[in-house]
Amino acid sequence: MENIQNFQILWFFLILILFIGYSLLDGFDLGIGALLPFLGKTKEEKDILINSIGPVWDGNEVWLITGGGALFAAFPHAYATAFSGFYLAMMLVLFALIFRAVSIEFHAYYKAGSGIWEKVFTLGSGLATLLFGIALGNVVYGVPLDNKMEFTGNFFTLFGPVPLIFGITGFAAILLQGATYAVMKTEGELRERAFYAVKILTWVNFVTAIVYFITIAFTFQDILYHWLFYVAILCTLLWLTEILFSIKKKHDSAPFWESSFAFIGLWLAVAAVHFPNLIKASNDQSLNITIYNSSTGLKTLQLMSVIAIIGMPVVVAYTIFVYRIFKGKVKTSDHY
Repeated sequence: MENIQNFQILWFFLILILFIGYSLLDGFDLGIGALLPFLGKTKEEKDILINSIGPVWDGNEVWLITGGGALFAAFPHAYATAFSGFYLAMMLVLFALIFRAVSIEFHAYYKAGSGIWEKVFTLGSGLATLLFGIALGNVVYGVPLDNKMEFTGNFFTLFGPVPLIFGITGFAAILLQGATYAVMKTEGELRERAFYAVKILTWVNFVTAIVYFITIAFTFQDILYHWLFYVAILCTLLWLTEILFSIKKKHDSAPFWESSFAFIGLWLAVAAVHFPNLIKASNDQSLNITIYNSSTGLKTLQLMSVIAIIGMPVVVAYTIFVYRIFKGKVKTSDHY
């Protein structure tokens, strides 16, 4: 029994790492999409912003697919509950991501309708970003479940105050990721506009992060005795402060890394308040879906762990390789 629990704990944190990786990497290109009409004032500037994510955006989504696949293989009951209970919301996210991907291609090759596809790109990016945060808020705060681990609410059940705070906080963090990435990849007036957006969004993130931490503290009062919660607060607020110093000195890449570390702080709070749960039951805590009552068998977890030991370093190495190939500022003439 102790052996399987070790693997269950391992896979909780491996899946957490995959979702953190997705939020950081796909976060900046979702942020670029949502900020496109505010950062890019001309067709040329918008082309530069879209080209800045052109070589990497589809690879970033591999982290989400891998995380979902790992959840299905390691904790099938949690996967089934999440994807059946959140079906309509998941379909909205799926359509947002599909139309977002299509809009990038049509923007590049259908010049007559590029303005329309820019709007689709922005709408798809913003909608997916907000819904991801709301979904996370629901699994942390809790949704109504029955004794068969089945969701008993409806679509509107998902839009409670606490999940909405999670959604808004995640949305603000992803916008900041996008703005700091734009600083790193652009030049001239566009870069200056991105710097200004980073400054505004950093202060917005201070507000949303503080509300987020206060909400968690009042909703889950046991968290006040968990050391990781205070590490999360310190990590987020410290790195947001560092961003303000970096943009004052006009650093190109530092704000992006600092934004990423601040985002990780938000995730640490989730880990602190949620472990060992996967989906909480708002109607009865005894119905919580945890890593212990929803996992697959020991043999499967052991085999998956071997695959992860081999595969995850390859994914990380490939990601680093791709970003090194396409590092540097983006020019108008660059097409991907």
